[in-house]
Amino acid sequence: MQEQSETIYKEVDIEILISTMNKDSLDFLIPIFPFAHFSNFPILIVNQSQNETILASGYSNIRIINSFEKGLSKSRNLALEYAVGKILVIADDDVVYQQGFLSKIIASHNAYKDAAAITFSALQAEGTFLKKYPSRSKTKMNSFDILNTSSIEITLKKKIIDTLGVSFDENFGLGSTFEMGEEAILLFDLKKKNEQLVFIPEIIISHDFSTTSQKKSIFENYYIQGALFARIFNRNYQFWIFIKLFFDLKQGKIKIRSLYKIFKNAQKGYLNYKRVK
Repeated sequence: MQEQSETIYKEVDIEILISTMNKDSLDFLIPIFPFAHFSNFPILIVNQSQNETILASGYSNIRIINSFEKGLSKSRNLALEYAVGKILVIADDDVVYQQGFLSKIIASHNAYKDAAAITFSALQAEGTFLKKYPSRSKTKMNSFDILNTSSIEITLKKKIIDTLGVSFDENFGLGSTFEMGEEAILLFDLKKKNEQLVFIPEIIISHDFSTTSQKKSIFENYYIQGALFARIFNRNYQFWIFIKLFFDLKQGKIKIRSLYKIFKNAQKGYLNYKRVK
């Protein structure tokens, strides 16, 4: 994309897409930006409400979509559709951005202008890394990199997303049939279209949370993984289940005596995905 390559991005080109639920005040934004007032940032909030709670904004930089649908992927897709920024930052309502995060994002997108997605590092609240990250930049993320990526680490180029018609799979994510994996699917869909996916070892955010996978039992996790790997790898899903089993056994996360039940749960997830897709 020559036109894309000639673009010079600026901080005003960024838009932060925040998915939240049942909010009636913008006060939840205060801790997200501890170094400046939230009105200094271009933000699009999708507020999903099950009880007719309406969120409003008196700031020109902050746009609101009140939605009465359910599901995180539906929320994120609504944000992608109505976003006006050139660089889109995927966010949750309980993250904390680091000072200087905008400049890191812009510098990275200017360095890799043809990248459809650039991902970054995140911290836990106490200051340790959220997970193990590569120590160097990666200009071509592999399958393991993608599967290790969280949504709050992702930034996207709006023009590429719109041109390709790529979106979050609404069968996956919180509030959906399979409650995790939507960010991996989005990145794999881009990868399958030969788009560049880049990782930059710069910290832009912190998040004090347990992942969805940590909150679920090992059997529930493998049920969802069976569906997720079916969506991403199709007939090769068993190969990736075996790889996950190998690493989980090696790290002591599962016991040998549980292998049969775990694998049967993965198969059930695979079959149920084939029914609902």
